[in-house]
Amino acid sequence: MTNSALTAPLILLMCLVLLLGRAAAQTAGPAAMDKVLPPDATNDGASTLVIGFVGGFVDHNDVRHSEVQLAHHLQENYGDRIKVEMFENRQKAQAHKAILEWVNKNEVQRQARIILFGHSWGASTVVYLARQLQRDRVPITLTVQVDSIRKHGEDDSIIPANVLEAINFYQTKGFVHGRAAIAAADPSRTTILGNLRFDYLREPAECRVYPWYDRLLFKGHTSIECDPQVWSQVESYIAARLPNISQTAKSQVTAALGN
Repeated sequence: MTNSALTAPLILLMCLVLLLGRAAAQTAGPAAMDKVLPPDATNDGASTLVIGFVGGFVDHNDVRHSEVQLAHHLQENYGDRIKVEMFENRQKAQAHKAILEWVNKNEVQRQARIILFGHSWGASTVVYLARQLQRDRVPITLTVQVDSIRKHGEDDSIIPANVLEAINFYQTKGFVHGRAAIAAADPSRTTILGNLRFDYLREPAECRVYPWYDRLLFKGHTSIECDPQVWSQVESYIAARLPNISQTAKSQVTAALGN
């Protein structure tokens, strides 16, 4: 079954999961969702902007999810040198507005580093947003897709020419599995760093904090999201493109992510 053919049943299944999740959260009480304040949203003077997108119907501030943990660790460890913001995948318009406002305030469009990353529907949103920013003449330093699932039939495999580098992480098992390969719209302007495949005989131990319904219905898709080896590599690709970051700071982030 193709990625495109999965879209309609996937939406229905994820809606069911959302309803189950809300019911479980109401039953379990406040401990079911561990939220913290979002990363610093006022650091407009930073030279690098990192935007992340969560997948499915995940709350942008749900710290059980690895992409949210990564965002907080990046902001905590690199401080005022970067600005990190997380969005839900349906909030592409808000993310687009935040990027344009940041670029305009700093007046550093040519020098700014903008990095986009996401999981599942959040990963495909990364590509859709990069495409929109191409029309705004805004360059992107790096895009990172983790088990990317296309939305509304829109292609998430072709990386637009305003992206300097792109990398794709994926797994192939289960009803929901990500984009196996990405390619550059213009190879002379965009370098594809790799399409990295991960296989899981069993879920990583870190998945135990994830909702039971995710682990039951989306085993492989959830396994790659909670795999610390995947997110350690994502962190490394991001950290290598941040300005004036010491090796000590990089090691601190890697250790915080559990690698």
